[in-house]
Amino acid sequence: MRETPPLPVDLSGIRLDPTAGLSRQLYLALRERILDGRLAGRTRLPASRDLADLLGISRNTVTRAFDQLYAEGYIEGRVGAGTFVADLRQPAAAAAVAAPAALPGPPPGPALQLLAEHRLNPRPQGPPRAFRVGVPAFDLFPFETWARLMARFWRRPPAEALGYGDPAGDRRLRELVAAYLRSSRGLACEPEQVLITCGSQQAISLCAQLLVQPGERVAIENPGYRAAGHAFAVAGGRLCGVPVDGEGLDIAALERLGACRLAYVTPSHQYPTGVTLSLARRLELLAWAERHDAWVIEDDYDGEYRYRGVPLAPLASLDRQGRVLYVGTFCKIAFPGLRLGYLVLPQALVEPFAQRRALDIRHSEAGSQAVMAEFIAAGHFQRHVRRMRGAARSRRDALLQGWPQVPGCAALPVVEAGLHLSVAVDSLARERELIAQAAAVGVEINALSGYWLPDSAIPEDERAGLVLGFAAVPEARIAEALTALRRAWRL
Repeated sequence: MRETPPLPVDLSGIRLDPTAGLSRQLYLALRERILDGRLAGRTRLPASRDLADLLGISRNTVTRAFDQLYAEGYIEGRVGAGTFVADLRQPAAAAAVAAPAALPGPPPGPALQLLAEHRLNPRPQGPPRAFRVGVPAFDLFPFETWARLMARFWRRPPAEALGYGDPAGDRRLRELVAAYLRSSRGLACEPEQVLITCGSQQAISLCAQLLVQPGERVAIENPGYRAAGHAFAVAGGRLCGVPVDGEGLDIAALERLGACRLAYVTPSHQYPTGVTLSLARRLELLAWAERHDAWVIEDDYDGEYRYRGVPLAPLASLDRQGRVLYVGTFCKIAFPGLRLGYLVLPQALVEPFAQRRALDIRHSEAGSQAVMAEFIAAGHFQRHVRRMRGAARSRRDALLQGWPQVPGCAALPVVEAGLHLSVAVDSLARERELIAQAAAVGVEINALSGYWLPDSAIPEDERAGLVLGFAAVPEARIAEALTALRRAWRL
């Protein structure tokens, strides 16, 4: 019987599971010892036969593990001398400038530092619950129709849809978006002015990237849509909060800011207060943009949801100077996961915006664009808009009629538009208490205080409130949530 000679190094700690890949396990065990220094550089390894005898495995298994270590540079062979661990030590010059262990790699640059301060909060997980904000009634979406159109497209897709597409978007979809905006929203625009995006957030980000230089002031509503503010801040803009009152953005306060590169507004249904920008303020805002040679970004994210009369004409429909960039989305009519939106741009901006978008993602996915175009052309989209508007109105009514009187909380406002409402609370402590108690019974409510800029001059207690989305779930589940809230709040 052959006697196994002593090994040149101690590998007795290696334990292999015979039910899994043995060569892979051995490779990983040896690599770990090389990387953490237990097998130092220039250490001679045992012969494959000797190691196989020690571990009770075949020599071929050891050879395969060694071959992988050879290929990746962890070990090296010397003719007539055996197999040795490669010398992986850093050269002295490199070691001298190595980063501290606590901060591996180069220090973060300004862009990464900005991103650490301006990033989106994690979205709630799971199916929609009352009263989740920013979610339409996608339980009503005609998925069977959508699936049929999608299957028809992919059964025999046109050859041009399989290559690289136009970064400005599918031509037919752009034509149909322009026609829809002309007929339903009163916005006169040409297909050449429409740029298809991956939702409204990408549209806002493109505006930030191309219209804002580092250090320039950007006026945003305060409280307002923080994700838009983050996009402008990451692009280097200096965020300047402008107060919002019962008529929307305070133009006099905007004027007092002095020079601003652009103003970002949600005029149809201000996010999150829910007020509508009055006609007088709209005209004042356009005059401000002309005086200061500034841009206006109009985010019309839920402009289709108007519960009295027809939807208001967009701010962009009043623009005669080419200063308004109009942001729209299909996500609040269809479902957020669709990631389809659009920008209506002054003609001179379409090409540079398309080129900038091409550098990010080339173009949107062909199938979704083509199917949405067919969805609109066949009349499904317009019917669905009417259905969604009716459902949102009914769900709004269920919330307004069932909401209890809550100590420390103002009465609910009149809601004539949008998919959410906000209500003031008398203190930040009371806001936190109500939201925590709601969460304990499975009801989602957003804090109005979270929509303000951190350096706002308004006292903290005056920022407190509740923001409630009412479109996410049917009326019966709204009633269940209200019952749970009465129990949690002991009303």
